[in-house]
Amino acid sequence: MSITVSKTRETLVDVARQLFARMGVDNTTMNDIAQASNKGRRTLYTYFKSKDDIFAAVIESELDKLLEVLQDIASKDLPADEKLITFIYKRLDAVKLVVFRNGTLRARFFRDIWRVEKARKKFDNKETEIIKNILDYGVSEGIFSVPNTDFTALIIHHALKGIEVPYIRGFLGDSDEERKLQKKNVMNLILNGIKIDKTKCT
Repeated sequence: MSITVSKTRETLVDVARQLFARMGVDNTTMNDIAQASNKGRRTLYTYFKSKDDIFAAVIESELDKLLEVLQDIASKDLPADEKLITFIYKRLDAVKLVVFRNGTLRARFFRDIWRVEKARKKFDNKETEIIKNILDYGVSEGIFSVPNTDFTALIIHHALKGIEVPYIRGFLGDSDEERKLQKKNVMNLILNGIKIDKTKCT
């Protein structure tokens, strides 16, 4: 893909995201996207066959930004247990930010979860791989005791997905005190289940 082609597609996706966020996906037409991006309908249809295609591209673009945040956390020089907890909370906050940044897309996110699921499959696989790498690092450092890091990474990934909606909607509490309690509960649930008890090793 040439730089010009890539730039044109990127422009179309960003314009579509802004329109979806402001007007809603259902109320935005392909013609609206073509006009707002100063591109002809023919150019738009060269890249995307339908509004569903461009909606999927918008979701994928937002997930790529989110993935960059997660990869940055994973690359930090931190003990594995601290890295895992940091990853979990930064990840939930980043997902919340993406959803709220996109205005009326938020409603589509909750209502049309299966379409979002299809678009985020690649992201899910990469995120699970990042979690697995953190677990492998913890095992190699003698911090975690995890017989099967692949399966454990999958469980953690699905657990995170399961609390996305209540976290975003604030059902788990938004005050500092509530967030501290949440963090303590998550640490107890995950780390006490996989962290090696050093007193038993002596």
